Amino acid sequence: MSQETARRGGTAWALVITSVAGFMAALDNLVVTTALPSIREDLGGGLDDLEWTVSAYTLTFAVLLMFGAALGDRYGRRRLFLAGIAIFTGASAAAAMAPGIDSLIAARAVQGVGAAIMMPLTLTLLTAAVPAAKRGMAYGIWGAVNGLAVASGPLIGGSLTEHVSWGWIFWLNVPLGLALLPLARLRLSESYGSGAPLDIRGTLLASGGLFGIVYGLVRAPIVGWTDELVILGLFAGTALLVGFVLHGSRARHAMLPMRLFRSRAFAGINAASLLMFLGMFGSIFLLSQYMQGVLGYSPTEAGLRMLPWTGMPMIVAPIAGYLSDRIGGRPVVAVGLFLQAVGLGWFASIVATDTSFAAQLPALIISGIGMSLFFAPASSLVMSSVKGHEQGIASGANNALREVGGALGIAVMASIFSAQGGYESGQTFVDGIRPALWVGASAVALAGVAALFIPARRRTAEARTRDAAEADTGAETAPAPVLETASR
Repeated sequence: MSQETARRGGTAWALVITSVAGFMAALDNLVVTTALPSIREDLGGGLDDLEWTVSAYTLTFAVLLMFGAALGDRYGRRRLFLAGIAIFTGASAAAAMAPGIDSLIAARAVQGVGAAIMMPLTLTLLTAAVPAAKRGMAYGIWGAVNGLAVASGPLIGGSLTEHVSWGWIFWLNVPLGLALLPLARLRLSESYGSGAPLDIRGTLLASGGLFGIVYGLVRAPIVGWTDELVILGLFAGTALLVGFVLHGSRARHAMLPMRLFRSRAFAGINAASLLMFLGMFGSIFLLSQYMQGVLGYSPTEAGLRMLPWTGMPMIVAPIAGYLSDRIGGRPVVAVGLFLQAVGLGWFASIVATDTSFAAQLPALIISGIGMSLFFAPASSLVMSSVKGHEQGIASGANNALREVGGALGIAVMASIFSAQGGYESGQTFVDGIRPALWVGASAVALAGVAALFIPARRRTAEARTRDAAEADTGAETAPAPVLETASR
């Protein structure tokens, strides 16, 4: 480990700082869900406004993640990490004070910008500080803290909304952000990537394409699928994403080089991540409203009843990280995804206007275990599927695809919900959520199939020797386990 890293605090401080930063970014994905009915009551707006309250964050988060990682590689990961924390903290305060639904959506979009700079650098900074032999466990702890954010998001959001006000779900980030700024400045070492030129064209293509598609999916249930702007958004968005893929195949310094997807490991885990978040986020978006609007739970009660699902990562994620070190990440991730699909399918089969919590509990527990088995091994698989100098790009790409999956999941499943049901009564809500949950379960099952295409990890003597050497020297980034040539 380098002298600078040791002087600044090394592994322990890096783990604490990056985990808390990841907690903040992950928390704001779900903390809004149990507050949606109260936000709707206070600020007005329809289903499309509620979607944008969540999607404005996930969309800007997604489309700028890879750009944020590239900025860190070029100008300094610690420096950009600090900038991301500052933007995120300021936008959180603005969201808490938002006077209307439009200003709340705008503040959420800026929050996403801060998170996009901050989040991908958590893994690269952590990887730089942790010896190679201990990275699996470190990723497991990092995943557990992110799981804690997922777990506590609905509960924290519900409790603050019910007992104080929904604005406090955003004020919560402010003291955390203010505490992280001096700690990160003093305790993290600066590191750099390749210093390649920034890919402005790729960023614009990805941003425009994803915005067009999500806009079309969100607006279509409100104005109809034949609306000119909906059609324009969907077709233009698709065309821009095709352009992004072509650009990534040809450009020398592409934000997301398409050659990375030649690796079955990289392609498989990213496809699985996108589909997993599509099914999970869309389901949580609707289930949190179902528990309050149909079953009559208060925001706090809804958050508590989701804990068997969202709280399981606190227990299982470190175990999953250990198992991935022992037997490889592929079987752990695949089993987790199939369990998550079973849980969502179970929920879809029992959802009704009077479903008891006892009937929901098996589905919640199975979903929670499945989600827990996914998080930490997935992070390890991503970071080990590429070369060391490409890990910033890989981290940004995977986080971006997760957020894209979340935004698409909310848009797709809300569209299905609107087509089959609505808010008119408890029964119409059930009529809409049931087919949406089946779609979510199917998406996560496809994610499990994608995970099966990840090649088994086979390490060579050369790779083990290199890892041992980097453990002693404190190499800046973790090496990738060597896969058999045939698996590429």
